[in-house]
Amino acid sequence: MNGSNVAFRAHGMHCHGCERIIELSVRKLPGVRRVEADYPTEKVSVDFDPTSTTVDDIRAAVERQGYRVVSLDEQRTGGGLGKLAGLIVGVAGILLVIFFDTAWITQDGAPDIGRRMSLDLIFLLGLLTGFHCVGMCGGFVLSYTADDARLGQRSYRSHLLYGFGKTLSYTAIGATFGLVGAVVTFTPVLRGVAGVLAGAFLIVFGLNMLGLFAPLRRFRFGLPAPLQRFLEQKMQGSHRPFAIGLANGLMIACGPLQAMYVMAAGTGSAMEGAKMLFAFGVGTLPVLMSFGVLTTLVSGSLTHRLLKASGAIVVVLGAVMINRGLILTGSGYDLRALIGASTRKAPSPSSSDQEAPALPATTRPGEEAAASRPEPAPASPSRPAARTITMDVTRSGFSPNHFVLAKGAPVRWVIDGKQITTCNNRIVAPSLNLEFDVKKGRQVIEFTPEKTGVIRWSCWMGMMHGAFEVVDELPESVRRAETAAPSPPAENGSPLAPASSNVYTVAAGDTLRGIAIKIYHDPGRWRDILAANPALDPRRLRPGKVIELP
Repeated sequence: MNGSNVAFRAHGMHCHGCERIIELSVRKLPGVRRVEADYPTEKVSVDFDPTSTTVDDIRAAVERQGYRVVSLDEQRTGGGLGKLAGLIVGVAGILLVIFFDTAWITQDGAPDIGRRMSLDLIFLLGLLTGFHCVGMCGGFVLSYTADDARLGQRSYRSHLLYGFGKTLSYTAIGATFGLVGAVVTFTPVLRGVAGVLAGAFLIVFGLNMLGLFAPLRRFRFGLPAPLQRFLEQKMQGSHRPFAIGLANGLMIACGPLQAMYVMAAGTGSAMEGAKMLFAFGVGTLPVLMSFGVLTTLVSGSLTHRLLKASGAIVVVLGAVMINRGLILTGSGYDLRALIGASTRKAPSPSSSDQEAPALPATTRPGEEAAASRPEPAPASPSRPAARTITMDVTRSGFSPNHFVLAKGAPVRWVIDGKQITTCNNRIVAPSLNLEFDVKKGRQVIEFTPEKTGVIRWSCWMGMMHGAFEVVDELPESVRRAETAAPSPPAENGSPLAPASSNVYTVAAGDTLRGIAIKIYHDPGRWRDILAANPALDPRRLRPGKVIELP
């Protein structure tokens, strides 16, 4: 460190907003001519007058903000083994959260996971992002707060105006992205891809907050630098809180905000995009509005601990978002599908990705379907018999949600919409090129699977899902159950076809109690299932095993 120029590293920088925090704190010292902080390298360079301030004063100013000052030649020390262990524990924890998230959203009795629940999660993300907003936008809040103080006014009204302007800006831009998504016509696969991209943005942002994987620090997507500087100058020069709030919507260097704009486009709806960004904007306000109080009550080191905790949660939310996006694409690479592939003896989920195009699908609700339906073609050595499967759609999901089908056999999928919600009101099966609305009452979807494998389908949000397991020949237990089972009546009273809902194929993680909840909505029915399968060992439920349902 030299007399009039000093350079050092400030460990603990979480984002590009930390550059502004350090520069503002050092610039307040007398005699400081120039200060430049660089987030990717954590390097801080200061030109100063040694007769007005000292190196110790500069170091102290940075450390008061919660950063640790070290010399440029000092290497970070830390056990590589400890970092590896932490990484393993972190990845295991994320996988555990994803597993329980997937299981929870399909269990009976779970809340209605529709747009409302998604908005709750987005609000939580905004709340966690609020700590990051303090670094990125805290200076703008202080600008109008200081102006109010000089005029002897309280800042309540200014805070309200700023919050209203910021939320209005986010909402309008969210609606714009949603409108763009509607014009582009997002398919289920594209919506899933949008979820994956948004989750990737969140993970990169969270890892940067945690200070992990230094190369990611250089990954930054935002406005062109001249436009970014112009906006910052206008916001700093203006003491009108509403105008500052409006301009915040264009500060897209924020990782979570980028993710939300991508998700808004993925909704394909201006209204849904607006609602999504409204929830996110409102979520960021509590921490940002209490910025002045927090700076007096919370130390810099505690603030950085809160940021690290928020970063870890954001990474988890990003991973969950990626997994849900993968479910929506029907690719078979979501966590539940991979677990099922590793334990099931049938072909792996990847084979469903190569699914050949199905025969054109049709939907015929109620009596109209039965009247216009042609007689199913008789079975022959070259053409398997047509099959009818029945499924109920309720608030808790699809029941049953797993079927065993024969390759080449035409399928009549009878769907009984009993409890329609904002999540289960649309079903997508990308591998079959199927996407249709679920109607109240009974409707029929027809298709023909042409290759063996696992065909995955889900609700349009990827929250509730199911699968068709396509095999060369149906198991004997399935054929026997179909022969014995009565045919469900159509709307006009005529039988549709033999139903296959009297059997169930065990999936990974199933228990008899869980199957009873899923099929009968009564956990006590597990005893009836056991009685219907005398040779069944409930402690050894293997995925792919077909059991009789009472």
